[in-house]
Amino acid sequence: MRVPQVWFFPGPGMHESEVPSTQPSSCPILSCRVNSHLHFTLEPHGSALVLRLISDDGTNRLTRARVQALTVAIEDLASHPPARLILTGNAHCFSAGADLHEIAALTGPEAFRFAQLGQRLMNAVASFPTPTIAAIHGYCMGGGLDLALACDRRIAGPHALFGHRGAALGLITGWGGTQRLPRLIGKARALQMFLAAEKVTATRALEIGLVNALADDPVSAALGTAPH
Repeated sequence: MRVPQVWFFPGPGMHESEVPSTQPSSCPILSCRVNSHLHFTLEPHGSALVLRLISDDGTNRLTRARVQALTVAIEDLASHPPARLILTGNAHCFSAGADLHEIAALTGPEAFRFAQLGQRLMNAVASFPTPTIAAIHGYCMGGGLDLALACDRRIAGPHALFGHRGAALGLITGWGGTQRLPRLIGKARALQMFLAAEKVTATRALEIGLVNALADDPVSAALGTAPH
């Protein structure tokens, strides 16, 4: 598996010394920064690759900068894909979705472009040439749920929580969730999640087919290294 040295995006004002030198493929972690903000790390595990979302506040919100960085990375990886690509977050949050402060500041045309930006990321994940797995701990909300839905499989920790809360804010996702969620769990259940802004626990998510499995350690389960 080739892990390209594309994951570090130096932002304006960053000194060249802040950019890490090229590392051997055996190095356990590569990172991506945009404008000095860490967005994700890449962790090779044999022939598999774990993409771990990271943010200063732990919510892993899908800001425009993070969405752009993820899109570039995943599209580049697709040309030399790992045996499986695992997307995950931290112990408390997979992703809280889009940044509402950014959304509130968007004009109509900007909102349209933002929707297109998110759709490009989701499509890059959905069309990835090898299996993609979302390993989910904690909150998986809004655009974060859209990202998980774009993966081939979803494995959730026992305390994972899912939802599309946009209706409570007068919003609806423009990143493909309105199409992928009904296909996965059925129209009636999807409408309940969208229109009632319903939160779904990990156990309920398994019952309705939103996730494929539950595991105490979703990443290990996705890698096939979890104890039986």
